[in-house]
Amino acid sequence: MKRYRLRIPVSAGKLETVIDDPETDRRGLLLVAHPHPLHGGSLDNKVVATLARAANEAGWVSVRPNFRGVGMSDGKFDAGVGETDDLLALARFVETSYPGLAWVLAGFSFGAYVQHRLRQQLDARRLILVAPAVTLYEFDPVPKDTVVIFGDADELIPPAAMRLWADQHGLISRAIPGAGHFFHGKLKELKQSFVEACPC
Repeated sequence: MKRYRLRIPVSAGKLETVIDDPETDRRGLLLVAHPHPLHGGSLDNKVVATLARAANEAGWVSVRPNFRGVGMSDGKFDAGVGETDDLLALARFVETSYPGLAWVLAGFSFGAYVQHRLRQQLDARRLILVAPAVTLYEFDPVPKDTVVIFGDADELIPPAAMRLWADQHGLISRAIPGAGHFFHGKLKELKQSFVEACPC
């Protein structure tokens, strides 16, 4: 496994990005988006890191950027609009080093909102939304094979709202018993649900 820490050019400047590359027998690319940047979200978030590690173990290259204004990333928070543009530019940049590999998009909370918007512009084998902030942002329809993972004890986004949104759109949803929004003490269960959902 090789780790690259880059600053990738986008419209807002450059995005700090960590790429973990298994180097051999690469199976695809996973782009993971972190939770809200104004509330402590970053590429080092433990949920984000857990998803990236699970993909790495399955032979996928994981890509974890810091949204604009976080860490060494340039720019200012743009409520998901500029962030979507940034991730599209970042994906196109990364693709040049890994031609022919398919994307899986995963996002946590606010990151799920950004990834659902990105999926409208970027082809991907799967969209995985972890604790999507469906009560805080207006989500558009997503592909039918999208998977929604959430904790049934989420204290920030009502579990019933996430389940209802998934049901209304005919999506697969996986509730993790006893898990709160940040999956404290439930990362193993989250990882297992992600592995089951990911075509990794």
